[in-house]
Amino acid sequence: MERLKSAVPADLRRAVGEGTTRDLPSTTSLLLTFFDGLLLFHQFISELTDPELALCRKDKKRAVELKGQGNACFSRREFQQALSFYSQALRYVPISSDGTDEILLSTLYVNRASTMHKLGLLEECLRDCDRAISVSPNYAKAWYRRGMINASLKNYSSAIHDLEVSLSMETTSSGKSNIEQELNLILLKHRNVNEVGRSSSDRKDAGLPHTAEPHMSVLECVATPDKGRGMTSPNDISPASLIQVEDPLAAIILKSCRETHCHYCFSEAPADAVFCPLCTIPVYCSKKCQEQAVGGISLNQDTFIKSNSNGIDLGKLSLTSTKRKAPDSKQIAEHRHECGGAHWAAVLPADIVLAGRIMAQYIDRIMLAGKNSTISGPNLDLIHHYDIDSPTNKLESHIYAIVLLLCLQKYYRSDLSWKEETLSQLVLLICQVKVNSIAIVRMKSMDEGQGRTENKGYSAAGDAVMCSVEQVRVAQAIYMSGSLLNHSCRPNVHTYFHSRTLFLRSTEYIESGRPVELSYGPQAGKMDLPERQKSLQENYKFSCRCSSCSELHLSDLVIDSFRCPRSTCLGAVSELTYSRSKENFMHVSLQEYDVCLSLPHISNVDEDTKKVGKLFFRNDLDLKIDPGYCMSCRSQLDLASAVATSDRAASKINRFKELTVIDKVSEVSVTDALQSLEQIKKLRHPYSKALAQAEDMIAEAFAKIGDQGQAEKHCEESIKILKKLYHPKHIAIAHELIKLVSIKLSMGDMASAEATFAQAEAIFSLYYGPDALRILPYIDVLKRTVSGQFFEAP
Repeated sequence: MERLKSAVPADLRRAVGEGTTRDLPSTTSLLLTFFDGLLLFHQFISELTDPELALCRKDKKRAVELKGQGNACFSRREFQQALSFYSQALRYVPISSDGTDEILLSTLYVNRASTMHKLGLLEECLRDCDRAISVSPNYAKAWYRRGMINASLKNYSSAIHDLEVSLSMETTSSGKSNIEQELNLILLKHRNVNEVGRSSSDRKDAGLPHTAEPHMSVLECVATPDKGRGMTSPNDISPASLIQVEDPLAAIILKSCRETHCHYCFSEAPADAVFCPLCTIPVYCSKKCQEQAVGGISLNQDTFIKSNSNGIDLGKLSLTSTKRKAPDSKQIAEHRHECGGAHWAAVLPADIVLAGRIMAQYIDRIMLAGKNSTISGPNLDLIHHYDIDSPTNKLESHIYAIVLLLCLQKYYRSDLSWKEETLSQLVLLICQVKVNSIAIVRMKSMDEGQGRTENKGYSAAGDAVMCSVEQVRVAQAIYMSGSLLNHSCRPNVHTYFHSRTLFLRSTEYIESGRPVELSYGPQAGKMDLPERQKSLQENYKFSCRCSSCSELHLSDLVIDSFRCPRSTCLGAVSELTYSRSKENFMHVSLQEYDVCLSLPHISNVDEDTKKVGKLFFRNDLDLKIDPGYCMSCRSQLDLASAVATSDRAASKINRFKELTVIDKVSEVSVTDALQSLEQIKKLRHPYSKALAQAEDMIAEAFAKIGDQGQAEKHCEESIKILKKLYHPKHIAIAHELIKLVSIKLSMGDMASAEATFAQAEAIFSLYYGPDALRILPYIDVLKRTVSGQFFEAP
């Protein structure tokens, strides 16, 4: 991409960078004409779309090699490595129209099933056997392996049936003898043991069913002078109410999660992951997700795009080769146009591929309708900010639009043709995706909590872990209604996801007519005011004027501040400049950043805020507080020295935490960590985020080395600070409380653990309602443990 950008002449680059939306037909046409005569561009497109150069092609030879490596690992009892090789082999095995690869495919499924059987992954093993039998119904080993797994699961009736089928198909005498022995043993067990019912073999989701909540709020789209379009409710909304449930127009997994998460539902990929039948890029958690993403696959259909040795005629921008079959009306498969021998979807950025999915969906719908018309592009009713975008971003959007259109042209081999404004529409679509896409997140356990959600409890004696989770971005998507909600740094709704479905739930009482607002990422308590403003301006092109960004709040005064050098003063020392321009208003500035905040009336100010910023509430119209001076008494702090010392101390604490992970903790390292914490306490404000993070890291480190008393003390200190930065019912507090619960359980303090868990559970119910157990499965284990229903003996 950089080579293409640098090849564009300066005058054309200037025309694109200075152009507006009305200039797009002209600038896209000029750039297209330039690229038509550029060999470098034709080479670039060929590398993205030529099947002979594709990195994602199926490869039988590679599959056989990986199978051999898996067999060798299995023979050495290296089952985890064998599992990886068999999975990779399944990724590369092709689907041939004559069925010659069916034996290889079914053998790989059985081999992987045998490996998972050794690893105790019985449900996953069962699903692979089902897949092998569906591919090769007469494969005796598949029936035998499924019978053995059903026996392990105590599904004896199914096991007997499977082994009898295997026996009828087995051709060797030694094989028949082995099956008969196993069958006799299982018949004996069947007489003496109650049978356990078999679970679904290829279920998409093994979690709890979503609890139906029919009484969702009706939102209205309104326009306001300061924020433009947004959503409000015509009725009052109670806390914890489910406001909206919405599936995406289109979604795409992030590159960082391609190997670890399902490319359709974005759940973590299981050990028995399945792959795209046509290429080697996607991973799916189940056959159901695979079919929803790729569509039904016929073994007789042409699965590869033939290479066009004559290149692409950019000047015509029409599709002139053989007609491609219109998609099935029941399912528009989002990945289908991206595979079949070309790897452009694996190379281009995720937001460009997402724009391509929306465009492909638009084309497929036209084809479904049987319309013989030219293609312009989807006209999404979403903002795009093209006119105020940077010249660099405008040029990139132009280039990606042309590249994307030509990649789509390679797939849609029909006699549909493109309109002149198609490229203009694609440029705007790319901009709309960048501004309006919503990140899909998952809660990831940062310790062994996942294992505990299945069949383990928390030991009251020796667990040296804290139950810790982290929010991880796994995908991005366009939600047409969700994209209309405006941002607030103190949102009144919480967003979460099941599979790819967006849920919106109120976290406070919302009066009729009030805006319903979510967070685009920045939140008060999580980021300071300058950081929030910078992030929103760079990513969404607006300056936030929500209540947190237009009024003076305690969290912004203390989050990154230092403490006053006077030990008796609670005043904060900041790196920002505060100056009063007129009564009841304060300017806050840092380098190029400057914002005006309103000052609340003294009667509405809490005691903490008064003590932290006493000077703000005096009748001093010429007030100015420079960086390094206390907001309460004007005492001066050597800010540069304080920053450097604080950063060094935080680095030492982080190093101490890392040492606990690799079990190299000594008395010296413990002493150094505690001394570093004391340094931070002397320098950082008592309510600062840096101190909360230091206390949390110390708590986690002590939990790992088994000093639960110290872990409890420092975890509680961290929570106290976070309650100052956020509000007591913020979701961040709940996650910290869960850490504290796990520590208290490890100490055997059941009563205190139960009380602390009740606090966390109330917050989770506010943010997730009845979906809390689905989103955070470890909560159920903790709840049963603290109530005494689920307890491991020491």
